[in-house]
Amino acid sequence: MSRAWLFVPGHRPDRFDKAVASGADRVILDLEDAVAPADKPAARAAVSAWLGTATGPVAIRLNAADTEWFEDDLAVLEHASVGFALLPKAEDPRAVERIARLRPGLQVVPIIESALGMANVRILAAARGVARLAFGHLDFQVDLGMRGALEDDLVGFRCELVLASRLANLAPPIDGVTTDFTVADTLSTDVARARRLGFGGKLCIHPNQVAAVREGFAPGGAEVSWARRVLAAAEASGGSAVAVDGKMVDKPVILRAEAILRDLAG
Repeated sequence: MSRAWLFVPGHRPDRFDKAVASGADRVILDLEDAVAPADKPAARAAVSAWLGTATGPVAIRLNAADTEWFEDDLAVLEHASVGFALLPKAEDPRAVERIARLRPGLQVVPIIESALGMANVRILAAARGVARLAFGHLDFQVDLGMRGALEDDLVGFRCELVLASRLANLAPPIDGVTTDFTVADTLSTDVARARRLGFGGKLCIHPNQVAAVREGFAPGGAEVSWARRVLAAAEASGGSAVAVDGKMVDKPVILRAEAILRDLAG
């Protein structure tokens, strides 16, 4: 599963190869927030030129469907090396499905960043071509007029993305960025919370965040050891009641152990 998704500004082609070499699971060439309006045509041209040399599937963050740049951005998605299209301000499933129809195999990641997007999140999750959901929590807070800086204020909304993803049989959603890339504890706290709530990855704005995000979302050694003990005990019991570490092992516990080992396998 792709855990660390790293943004790189579309008008900075000097950073594209560095982003690929960062160890990120997915590199996102950004045509939206990172690029000023006057630079968008140049960014689109730089991205298109580089895609001709790309060796693996990359992601493109388009401009929103209601902007003047959206139509021109769609042409970039015709490149075979584009595997994912991130749609910001996703609200209308018709825009998602239009992107999905551009090319077989192109996967769409709607970014939920508004009240309407959150209200339609289950419809968006079920739309054709959707691979995963992502949370743009900063824009979301602005749209709702939330003035606090406490991340716990967003727990209910994050849970809705996790629920919508599960109902649509999608991979776990991708959490939003941590803007402070200088304090390791801030990132680790954000990653731990997102994983605890059921997210499976995180958007990154700096290469320094990649390793911590990948490690934070991967099963830890203690988890893996526990999962293996649970499955071994369950198999040895032949269906009888059994305990591991002083706790009873029932079906939900076994399923959790199996999920941990699947996640470990990638």
